[in-house]
Amino acid sequence: MSNYLISISKNETLSDGIIHDPKSKLKIKAFDLLRARFKPSKGEVRFFVTAGNEALAFETQGYDKHRQLLVLQMISWYCIYLGLIEAQIHSSLPVHFS
Repeated sequence: MSNYLISISKNETLSDGIIHDPKSKLKIKAFDLLRARFKPSKGEVRFFVTAGNEALAFETQGYDKHRQLLVLQMISWYCIYLGLIEAQIHSSLPVHFS
């Protein structure tokens, strides 16, 4: 599995960071759905992660026909980084979180 970079501003929590892939230049923004409001952007790809009481949204920034597998790898890498070992990735927000 590749290594990616994470950027987090001073005003954000760890679960609200941006994942960067240095090779493809793809960025994916993470949103903590329990603390922040998520408004999807047009033309971007998004996935949702649930793990216990955690609910995160992930959305690409500057999506340009990148492979979906790359997006999923970046999200799973970030979940492992956060310690969400039992994370489940969904293509849409599960009903019990909407």
